[in-house]
Amino acid sequence: MKLFKIYSMFIFFVAIGAGRIYAGDTIVLATTEREPYIGKNLLNQGYVYELVSEAFSQMDHNVKFKYFPLARAIKETIKGSTDGIAPFSFDKKRLNDFVFSDPFPGDNLVILKKKSSKISIPGGSIENLSDILNSLKKYKVGIVRGSTVAAEFDKVQVVGKTLLVKDIQSIDMLAAGRVDLIIIDKFSAADLLTKERPHLIGELEFTPPALVSNPFHVAFLKKSKRGEQFKTIFNLGLKALQKNGRLAAIQAKHGLFFSPAKANKKIKLTIATVNNREMSIMQNLSKVYEKSHPNIQLEWQLTDENTMRTRLLSGLAVNEGQFDIMSIGAFEAPIWAKNKWITPLSEFPEEYDVSDLLKPIRESLSYDGKLYALPFYGESSMTYYRKDLFKAAGIKMPKSPTYADILKFAKKIHNPQKKIYGICLRGMPGWGANISYFTTLVNTFGGRWFDENWNAEIESPEWRKALSLYKRLLTQYGPPNVTSQSFNEIKELFSSGHCGMWVDATVAAGMLFDSKQSKVHDVVGFASAPIAKTKTGSQWLWTWALAVSSTSKFPNEAFEFIRWATSKEYIKLVAKRDGWISVPPGTRQSTYDNKNYQSVAPFADFILSAIKNASSINNTLMPSPYHGIQFVEIPEFPSLGLKVGLEISKTLKGEISIDKALTNGQAIVSNQMQRSGYTKKKKLQ
Repeated sequence: MKLFKIYSMFIFFVAIGAGRIYAGDTIVLATTEREPYIGKNLLNQGYVYELVSEAFSQMDHNVKFKYFPLARAIKETIKGSTDGIAPFSFDKKRLNDFVFSDPFPGDNLVILKKKSSKISIPGGSIENLSDILNSLKKYKVGIVRGSTVAAEFDKVQVVGKTLLVKDIQSIDMLAAGRVDLIIIDKFSAADLLTKERPHLIGELEFTPPALVSNPFHVAFLKKSKRGEQFKTIFNLGLKALQKNGRLAAIQAKHGLFFSPAKANKKIKLTIATVNNREMSIMQNLSKVYEKSHPNIQLEWQLTDENTMRTRLLSGLAVNEGQFDIMSIGAFEAPIWAKNKWITPLSEFPEEYDVSDLLKPIRESLSYDGKLYALPFYGESSMTYYRKDLFKAAGIKMPKSPTYADILKFAKKIHNPQKKIYGICLRGMPGWGANISYFTTLVNTFGGRWFDENWNAEIESPEWRKALSLYKRLLTQYGPPNVTSQSFNEIKELFSSGHCGMWVDATVAAGMLFDSKQSKVHDVVGFASAPIAKTKTGSQWLWTWALAVSSTSKFPNEAFEFIRWATSKEYIKLVAKRDGWISVPPGTRQSTYDNKNYQSVAPFADFILSAIKNASSINNTLMPSPYHGIQFVEIPEFPSLGLKVGLEISKTLKGEISIDKALTNGQAIVSNQMQRSGYTKKKKLQ
């Protein structure tokens, strides 16, 4: 790597010649919202944002992105307001305006149709693109104006070609039957369905062949003296990322372009799971399983919680079976079982002992009396606090604190000068991030997502009280950058001594009390999740579980692995390697009966009681039409949770008022419930 950098810098200095580009210069690039590749609301603003930034950083340069609509992004760059555009597709017609960087992975254009359609497309690839397009002549086809294939399609005589401005328009046209097929980017289509049109999930599917893999470039202004120099800088940085493995790592981080494992004679099981500690332990210990099962090869795809959920659901949205084993939770299990996306589980060996699984956890993973997933760990929620800080402040945490207590305590122990923050709470937008916690806050104030007729209640006084408190706690007594923090980030903050209190999942207890992981392990205290008006719905019930995809080619082998990973044998294996404090909690009665676990886990009985007493049916003070405590058990909720979570996040940043966030949230939820047919038709807001 050192030789590569020396060589790169030599080429760099030769290439720039007399140009005045200095290390540390900021390069300004125009871009446009293009999820899931780049966007303000994506993790680290997306794959392209992160890749381009790191490529320039490799060469000691900074990048600043400015978001515009595509037409304006081009216009701003041509007039010299920005240095270039990213991402941009190669276009011969633009060679007079731009110089193009080396390519990096981009669009994967595919054909999307209704699952009920009898349309059959002949196989093929980019080598016979014209033949594929000719085979579509008899169909009505929707294409976004300006896309790579649109220009090629101009050469084909078709029954009907509809040029559209946005991908979402093409999906709506297809769903309404106004076109027979659409040509669209694979990941964009899947993400739009999950986020914008969740009621269409399962109704559409990709049909082979893949039309074209269309790489991205950075396009730099040609008339600028620095355009060629910027291209050279970026290309060298891109090569460095390819060489050191960072390009592949960035792709994997965002759940895009996973490289298939090398073909061999083994049975390959692809596992999608979340990148938390428990799952990482499972990945490491799975080598034991592979050793005893030499015919099995396990391919792991670990991402953050939001990305994993999006990738899983987006694959299901278009009937694309990427995974054999999937990490799902209490929300997904009954919905996915009903849709036959996961396989029912039966015929357990006696030693597995299904009856040992905690009843609330087992029931949350069942549908129509059948078990559809096996729990890897289970949890409720609780309050963690620093006993040393409380003692120094002369205050005492009650066993069942109120939110009035929490507010008072946060003010007392908040000491930002010493980087100790009164309270840490999930602030990152997402239904599995800020909404998980925030929904329990709404519940305990007596609120709910919907009334008994599925009318949204986001603008209710209870939501306003909950959001007012949430904003006050985090903006006055929380850590910096709260909107980029969820479970893993706050766990690191608390364990390194920066949080005075934290309300979150009970699974964190094992980490916070572990001397190997926590600097404050000897001063951690715990109490119930706080209460405002009612205890109902104030603490959640959740499990991360393993399920077998109904599209798996190896369902028996997948089932055998998830039995092993959720067995008593596996729990003992973790205890032997990392100690009993690290075993997966919240799944088996035998774990809580074990004296070794009891001796190192002072929180064991407390958590067991919290799990057993949490009810996903009696979840709100006023009657509600849905199951779930920190979520609403309907297919639309991931989309609704993300969008409402983004509005809540904006209030923390000071971008919008509380009233505006609630008004926006009400419109978002009401419109979706109307589209999905839960409520009577009104004029969409």
